[in-house]
Amino acid sequence: MTQPIPGPASLDFFSAAFLLPNIGAPFLVGLAVGYFAKKVLKVALFLGGAAVVLLFVGEYYGVTQVNDQALHQTAQTAADLANQSGSFLYSRLSQLTWKGGSAVAGFLVGLKLG
Repeated sequence: MTQPIPGPASLDFFSAAFLLPNIGAPFLVGLAVGYFAKKVLKVALFLGGAAVVLLFVGEYYGVTQVNDQALHQTAQTAADLANQSGSFLYSRLSQLTWKGGSAVAGFLVGLKLG
């Protein structure tokens, strides 16, 4: 009597042995990356906002002069950089072979939670 060869038909897709390494782990990686990315973005926005407020206060007291066009250009450059960084993380997580869907879902949940 021969033993059946384990193949895709005999694989239990709902077992913990399949779900944890193939769905759970990439989801957790994506969750951690998304959470971290949002926290870093919040800190960067806080520090950038503080710097702009200090510039406005310095302008009010005659210490500095703020060029509105240069301030707008700097803000646009920062927004473009943040967009590129987010796109890079999103595309990198989606490259985790067929597990990318789980990682991207975790990334989006992490952004929501962060």
